Amino acid sequence: MKHLVIVESPSKSKTIEKYLGKDYKVTSSKGHIRDLATSGKYGLGVDLEDNFKPNYKVISGKGKLVTDLKKQVKDSDYVILATDPDREGEAISWHLKDALGLDNNYGRVVFNEITENAIKDAFKSPRDIDMDLVHSQESRRILDRIIGFRLSKLMQNKTEGKSAGRVQSVALKLIVDREREIEAFVSEEYFTIEAIFNDFDAELTKYKNKKIEIKSEREANDILDKLSNAFTIESVESKEKKKKSKLPFTTSTLTQMASSKLGFSASKTMRLAQGLYEGKSLENETVGLISYMRTDSTRLSDVFIKETQGYITSKYGKDYVGAVKQSKAKDNVQDAHEAIRPTSIKRTPDSIKSYLTNDEYKLYNLIYIRALASLMADARVMATSVVLDNNDYKFSTSGQIGTFDGYLKVYSVFEESKDKILPNFADYNSNVIVSKEITKTSHFTEPPSRFTEEKLIKELESLGIGRPSTYVKIIEVLKTRKYIEIQEKKFHPTKIGITITDKLQEYFSSIINVEYTSGMETELDKVAEGDEVWYELVDKFYKDFEPLVNEAYDGMEKEAPETTGEVCPECGKDLVYRYGKYGKFVACSGYPECKYIPKVEREVTVICKCPKCEEGDIVVRKTKKGKEFYGCSNYPKCKYALWDKPTGELCSKCGELLVTKKDEVVCPNCNKQ
Repeated sequence: MKHLVIVESPSKSKTIEKYLGKDYKVTSSKGHIRDLATSGKYGLGVDLEDNFKPNYKVISGKGKLVTDLKKQVKDSDYVILATDPDREGEAISWHLKDALGLDNNYGRVVFNEITENAIKDAFKSPRDIDMDLVHSQESRRILDRIIGFRLSKLMQNKTEGKSAGRVQSVALKLIVDREREIEAFVSEEYFTIEAIFNDFDAELTKYKNKKIEIKSEREANDILDKLSNAFTIESVESKEKKKKSKLPFTTSTLTQMASSKLGFSASKTMRLAQGLYEGKSLENETVGLISYMRTDSTRLSDVFIKETQGYITSKYGKDYVGAVKQSKAKDNVQDAHEAIRPTSIKRTPDSIKSYLTNDEYKLYNLIYIRALASLMADARVMATSVVLDNNDYKFSTSGQIGTFDGYLKVYSVFEESKDKILPNFADYNSNVIVSKEITKTSHFTEPPSRFTEEKLIKELESLGIGRPSTYVKIIEVLKTRKYIEIQEKKFHPTKIGITITDKLQEYFSSIINVEYTSGMETELDKVAEGDEVWYELVDKFYKDFEPLVNEAYDGMEKEAPETTGEVCPECGKDLVYRYGKYGKFVACSGYPECKYIPKVEREVTVICKCPKCEEGDIVVRKTKKGKEFYGCSNYPKCKYALWDKPTGELCSKCGELLVTKKDEVVCPNCNKQ
């Protein structure tokens, strides 16, 4: 009996096929094979008169793939759909079942990791497609299509913007609102007073046991006049405190931590994690190194917990074994999933380092250490708090000394916690100590900080907006549409981004807001759980939304483009600034009748002569996605190109251009050998 297994990813299919043996053929759908058509009213691809019945079509360019899959199905006795273990994966499996005409000759299997045991266990118990999960994904897709198509068309009609979306526009609003908070912020001066001693410092915090705030230099000077250098030790309290390790990673916490500790963008983190999940070739096996990386659960499997607790006992001792942590219940968590963890705690980062790239190793190490630390014992510190009195002004200081490292045995490199040692106050001859000096320091209140990628993802998660699989896409869309700019890793809204937000809030504030978007996620979860009918949810939304669109078309004023102060040489109309795929550009205001766009001379950085054609120069160029590379100016006649920056000198052995790679000068040709 020949079994056909279909997964999404070609690299995943290679790993799985090695586990299943000769009776199984594993192939890939390369993601979704179908999507909503652009037929029907407004091109929405759904029948508005028949419960939003979707009209699906094969994605452009995938016709040959679907034909080939149908042939493979015909040659097989049984088909196993093994796409990812989430709603998107369930929907892909359903589309495959429907498009390939599968009936009773199929099974659906899910697994959270790509290891031999996990795969073989999953294949023992195939099930039917979970249509509640499929309908939840369908609802999300249809809602996004309705909002995306209707609002994007409106924005294109009324502004220079190109798109708007259900979650994208809320994320943009968060960034714009924060920018306005910063603009409206008025900084105020305040002062702190500190007493400096030989081996510690203490800060003024209270006056007669009431919190003190010093708003002016005059107030600070008045207080200084009332203080002496002699302080009375009012209280010294020492007690042991526990420090608990953090929960294992979710998608959100992983992208945040990888940003702060490794400097990785969210898209880079997820790309690397995808590769670690799908499988790497090690010395004696090809295996997935981490569990599924799109998850909002912090649960760990019983098998992993048992294996890890045994590992901790043998490596560090039983005192280092901690209790299994339970996260506080949160809405919208798909707890059938697990946290992101290594597939085996015995596969230490250093043992597989030689099989990974440097970035893969860094990310795997971060995931491994976090999961290991989450199952280790609490660290313990002796915390000391001291209060000093000076004419009823109370000065405070605190310190801590580690008494048991616990999880910090492995996690200390990622945690900002250092011992602060205070003197033993019991050793003083009296309860009066004398300061070296008492200082005042001026400070100014600061506005809220702009969002970084890390902070925006954290905010979206805390507000219940989006899902683990959508965070990266949301940010990428805002970047691509030029609605935000990144300066020093912080998000700044552009002029067009602010315009889009203001126009949407003028007419759609009841829908484009945090509460509505978060509430919609809850409703979609109810569909996934079988507690709500999907088309009733979409219908309720559409009846609220469509009248707002019609009102906006009638009432929204068209945004006038900013003029450059020059006129078009072809028709005499004003030249204006417009916004396109690659940002701001100049064009004629008479478009589409006049399509004049002035040519822009691009600055060219010449590195050296091209060693291949000897006619052109090696210049700095960019791919369509903006990635920099070095190629011949004589392209397409000469296609010589390099990713790494040439030095201009040639290799003495082969004549190839030498390049700078990781601060070293190497020959890209000889380096391959």
